[in-house]
Amino acid sequence: MPGRPLAYRVRCPRMGAARPALALVALMVATGPSAIFAQESGTYTFRMNLGGQTMGTEVVRRSPVRVEVDLVSRLGSGRVHYVLTVAPDGRVPAMWVAMYAAAGDTAPAQSIDLRFEDDSVVATLSGRTSKTERLATEPGAMPYINPSAAMLEQLLRRARDLGSSIGQVDTVPLFAVQGGSTTPVMVTWTGADSATLAIAGVEMRACVSAGGDLESLAVPAQNLRFERVDGAHPMQPEKVDYGPPEGAPYTAEDVTVRTPAGLDLTGTLTVPDTAGGPVPAVVTITGSGAEDRDERIPLVRGYRPFWQIADTLGRRGIATLRLDDRGVNGSSPGPNSATSADYADDIRAAVAWLRKRPGIDGRRIGLVGHSEGGLIAPMVAATDSSLAGIVLMAGPASTGRRILDYQNRGSIERAPGLSPAERDSVLATVPGRLAAMAEKSAWLRFFLDYDPLPTARRVRVPVLVLQGETDHQVTPEQADTLAAAFREGGDADVTLKEFPDTDHLFLADPSGVPSGYATLPSHSVRPEVLGAIADWLAEHLK
Repeated sequence: MPGRPLAYRVRCPRMGAARPALALVALMVATGPSAIFAQESGTYTFRMNLGGQTMGTEVVRRSPVRVEVDLVSRLGSGRVHYVLTVAPDGRVPAMWVAMYAAAGDTAPAQSIDLRFEDDSVVATLSGRTSKTERLATEPGAMPYINPSAAMLEQLLRRARDLGSSIGQVDTVPLFAVQGGSTTPVMVTWTGADSATLAIAGVEMRACVSAGGDLESLAVPAQNLRFERVDGAHPMQPEKVDYGPPEGAPYTAEDVTVRTPAGLDLTGTLTVPDTAGGPVPAVVTITGSGAEDRDERIPLVRGYRPFWQIADTLGRRGIATLRLDDRGVNGSSPGPNSATSADYADDIRAAVAWLRKRPGIDGRRIGLVGHSEGGLIAPMVAATDSSLAGIVLMAGPASTGRRILDYQNRGSIERAPGLSPAERDSVLATVPGRLAAMAEKSAWLRFFLDYDPLPTARRVRVPVLVLQGETDHQVTPEQADTLAAAFREGGDADVTLKEFPDTDHLFLADPSGVPSGYATLPSHSVRPEVLGAIADWLAEHLK
């Protein structure tokens, strides 16, 4: 297409019978759902490959009105079973999903029934917690569970039914079932059998049959590829091991912290094999989104920063309590009205739990927070001057509105294949979409308007601020601003350490662009960062 780089064109291999001519495809789209779309596709499997290794499978059973899927992933989602109700125009008016806490479980830990009603989703939860909530979204939103190729296949069917022509950019809202946020997906048909999708600046290249079947999907920036094969070929789920490596000089115990609000938070407590009295301890605090105790990221294979920190501290004589977020593993989901302030209460409960724990010195407790965790830690410290210190990894100094504005602009500017006019058009829609979502999301409303600096000025405990110099999510200058705010408030013990060629995840990364995280040669936190944390805590918790 004129004005678009040649590399943007997706070339899909011919499979089976020749595809219809472009004029025929256009006619099928213009006249509504084609008869071929209504045919039974039977059973097939999407194999998910990361760097040549099979990391997950989706067994799909599709009929004209129903899609049933069993998803098994080693990239963070474990096992998920879901059923989509499909409308003739490709929309999904209803969905049922079951999430399993552990490999091999026969009963789901949680099931959710979702009904899409104009600009909201009515979600009924059953399992650990039973309740019904109304969540904000956008009209025509399509559900998504990461990393489901079958849901992206349904999104492409919906996009094609909207009447898209080759070269046209259409926006389809995507509702994240895990988290409840809505993200615009830009879909561009680059040929009769090919399309690209852009989600938060990440490009996906799809090959699609004339009947709407997704044949393959590539995510070049993440070295990830989905391939379709006939029949059912399920992969066995993989159980996550939160324990210590063999021969470690510390023990690990599965624990549950009960909060004053009546929530159970599951996690792991590592305690060094140290004789001679109680040991100091830290509580780790995850970033935004529902994350497990290790702060794993599905597409960044092997990234487990809090496991690394706990291992490092355990070898230095410091205990670590790392917890699953609300709704993850065995943790209670809690109300949908929760904000960062509520998550701060969860950490206060964890600190109180540690102070009563035998073998832990309640006078020597610290916090380690990453990203949103670096926003929450000062909230706790501002109300608890008896903490021995806090470590902030990429903690924000700006309001969420400024952070999201920067992130959205960067994602859209990096999105491939868009003309300047198209970029401006997409950017113009962001404030309205954000405002609409904030109306019905308590967490987002809080995040957009919360200014971390007044809280920082009230903190009187020692602070270590860590920042990667190639961070595109919490920009490097925010570390200087945050450290200055602590000092302005009268905190006399504030240390700032910056790391060159280090991204938001504290990985070695000269670029720092989030879409490239998955393809980095190492997904381990830089040793210099772990050393800085351990040295500072060993000094301040002694």
